[in-house]
Amino acid sequence: MYYSLIALGIGFVLDLIFGDPYFLWHPIRLIGNLIAFAEKILRRIFPATKRGELIAGIFLVIIVVTLSTGIPILILGLSYHWNPYMGVLVESIMCYQLLATKSLKVESMKVYKALSKGELEEGRQAVSMIVGRDTANLTESEIVKATVETVAENTSDGSIAPMLFMIIAGVGGGFFYKAVNTMDSMVGYKNEKYINFGKLAARLDDVLNYIPARISAYLMIVSTIFSKFNTKNAWNIYRRDRYNHASPNSAHTESVVAGALEVQLAGDAHYFGKLYPKKTIGDGIRSVECEDIKRANLLLYQTACLGIILFGVMKFAFLFWIM
Repeated sequence: MYYSLIALGIGFVLDLIFGDPYFLWHPIRLIGNLIAFAEKILRRIFPATKRGELIAGIFLVIIVVTLSTGIPILILGLSYHWNPYMGVLVESIMCYQLLATKSLKVESMKVYKALSKGELEEGRQAVSMIVGRDTANLTESEIVKATVETVAENTSDGSIAPMLFMIIAGVGGGFFYKAVNTMDSMVGYKNEKYINFGKLAARLDDVLNYIPARISAYLMIVSTIFSKFNTKNAWNIYRRDRYNHASPNSAHTESVVAGALEVQLAGDAHYFGKLYPKKTIGDGIRSVECEDIKRANLLLYQTACLGIILFGVMKFAFLFWIM
């Protein structure tokens, strides 16, 4: 029973060292391909009515979750059946692939490097790879805000949440979470195309992220102490602005980062050519600057490290207690 804990620890270290290997087929990309393929088939089968799209969305969740969770569990089961050491190796690789701490830093730092060189268009292109909003007309400060917000939000989605699900339910739990989270990122939009089709995926993602988002926020508040950011303001802004988002979860870590860095995030944004009014998060004690991307990444890494320590200790204590 300790194998999964060991595998998660190895996977966490591998992720911090290597990040996503672009030269390999990543399981999350495979899940994304499955979602796109299933959507195409289901839209042909079911009528383009509200009811038809809602039913198609239900089948999408069933198909994607079943395959994305069942196949890794089968592979892992066969690996452990063959040899425990092979099982640990395979599970470690799976854990590594489910975490995205370094890849988030790498992608956000591409924005930082572009802006540091004064390459605004390159910065827009880089940020378009990690956000869902329209980026063609973003100013430098808006690019920085979008990047910092993404790092803050994905501290939970890409690190703490999959870590928590793996601690609770092993690799199967991690793949279950990532399947739902990937569906939400692809079909969970509130526009005409996805408002019905992606409704179940979006709601399920909200449910799964409810606890991880709040754990992430508290861990991030603690991490501000080590980074010597404004801990008191992080706590105050978190308490005040943690619900200033259409999602019940996204603003939790964003509000901590905004308070810690003493900047204002969020606000109105364009999606698919349409302006969406959004509440702001934080007070603009100072203007955002390019260096805030590096500061957000520092909070990301510290929060992830606190998370693996906390979850590891809790899991070890639980296993010790039941043995």
